[in-house]
Amino acid sequence: MVTSLLGEQASAQQREHAVRARVAELEALFGDPSDPANPVGYTALLEADRAAVPFAAGEELLDDFGITDEYIPRALGGRLDGMDTLVRIMRPVFRRDVGLAMGHGMTTFMAASDVWTAGSSRQRHWLAGLLRDGGKAAIAQHETAHSNDYVRSQVTARRSGDGYLISGGKPLVNNLERAGALVLFCRTDPAPGSRSHSVLLLEPGQLSDVRAAVTARRTPVGLRGCRFAGVEFDDCPVPASALLGPEGSGIETALRSFQISRTVIAATAVAALDTSLRTAVRFDRERSGGWQAGGGRDGGRTGAALTNAFVNLLLYDALAVVATRALHLLPAETSVYSAALKYLLPRVLTETMYDLSIVLGSGFYTREGTLGIFQKHVRDVPVLSLGHAGTVACQATVIPQMPRLARGSWFVEDEAPAGLFRLHGGLPPLRTDRLSLACGRDSLSATMLAVAAGIDGTGPVETALRRLAGQLVEEFRDVRARVLALDAAGAAATARPARFALMDRYALLLAAAAVLGLWDQGRYGLDPFLADPSWAAAALHRIARRLGTRVADLPAECETRIRHEVQLRFSTQISYDLYSSPIPG
Repeated sequence: MVTSLLGEQASAQQREHAVRARVAELEALFGDPSDPANPVGYTALLEADRAAVPFAAGEELLDDFGITDEYIPRALGGRLDGMDTLVRIMRPVFRRDVGLAMGHGMTTFMAASDVWTAGSSRQRHWLAGLLRDGGKAAIAQHETAHSNDYVRSQVTARRSGDGYLISGGKPLVNNLERAGALVLFCRTDPAPGSRSHSVLLLEPGQLSDVRAAVTARRTPVGLRGCRFAGVEFDDCPVPASALLGPEGSGIETALRSFQISRTVIAATAVAALDTSLRTAVRFDRERSGGWQAGGGRDGGRTGAALTNAFVNLLLYDALAVVATRALHLLPAETSVYSAALKYLLPRVLTETMYDLSIVLGSGFYTREGTLGIFQKHVRDVPVLSLGHAGTVACQATVIPQMPRLARGSWFVEDEAPAGLFRLHGGLPPLRTDRLSLACGRDSLSATMLAVAAGIDGTGPVETALRRLAGQLVEEFRDVRARVLALDAAGAAATARPARFALMDRYALLLAAAAVLGLWDQGRYGLDPFLADPSWAAAALHRIARRLGTRVADLPAECETRIRHEVQLRFSTQISYDLYSSPIPG
């Protein structure tokens, strides 16, 4: 038993060392983004953004690094061994350019996720070979005519001989013009129901030019460098071998793969917030002639804005880390955690950018130089929260599950495994077949109850943390009571707005549970900041205020500790996320 445990620890350390090395290599290749002479720095990428073209130098760098290997499972010859690894590898890319990350890589990963989840051995090996050779994949799910309700597909595929005839169109597909593989979501049965849709894996180059036409490219406000185009089918023939999974399994495949893609993309978005915070700190230092203990020229106002933005980033990253690790450790419960994470993305983004705009002032509108990246992130990151996995889709995932969770899981379930909160702990292989659409369990919230009951210490920060955790437990108790009351009242129209409000509260409480779990495990780690109760108390304070809970002010030493950390990480070139990775520039 002891030998086995030591072996697992050695394996986890080996894996962590390899991940750190790959992240460091990619950071070094990108170099200092604020250096005007850097061919992949802010100056060059902003020029590409203004021209609305792909960032060629960045794409070449990622090709040289072999980024597509990160999307391919090890069993198929790639380097993908965990979703947490992929998130950490992609954060240096998102930190520089969200458009580059999505256009060159994550769109391919989203398409590939469907194939890894539902494809045959032949389809998986074929796509892996395409990606290893430098090819790209695209995914066509968006239904802009129906507010991205992908189940109301305007593309149909009907049986014809030994294949299908595809008709209809998808108006907005990223990378369609340069994709060697296209994952297409379409209706294969006109009857309503969960078996009405299927997924096809197509080779665009083999489609009939007469029967499949690419429509004009579109340039969006955000992600201007991404290549969006549409496709129109007119009884386009494809072989039966294009079917991805059994016919009629499209909705199930999509809902399972959403859990992976929405988690990974929402988790990598933290890096864009990291850059925005770093940009504001740099601006404040340059404007004030060097950082003072008060935090810049207007110490109270700008200092509070910077600490608020940092705390926002930390509480969001806490849920991001937990949701990502849950894909491996708690796959049956991930549908709720991934949806809650993606749901919080636009809220955290809006609040964080507002806090930072206080620091930047009129500099907020600058589109060039080092400050220009802030404005670019303001335009790019919101796009990540749109589409078929957007806010409404996340609400539709969680709200129907809440009555069942309230009846059979909340305040009853055992707490989540400790490994869920260990940033560098090993993970079992991802089993996509264990991803559940709804399982009726939530062990993350149980962790909040367990940790809240065990907070000790008599210092002012520990006392504040214990009080805040207790208040949030009572908030959770109130949410449970209200969910049960609404469930007992039936699906009356007047009750529906209340369900949305309760889902909002529940998502924030899951973030609080993640914060407490990570702080609790952080006490046994090597990062003194994560072991400090100050960040956890500040995060819970922020969450409680969002919930409308009346809370006392935090102890002065709590804000001082966090404000110091903001400046320390900037000076020592350490990322602002929970992984505290070294970064250039």
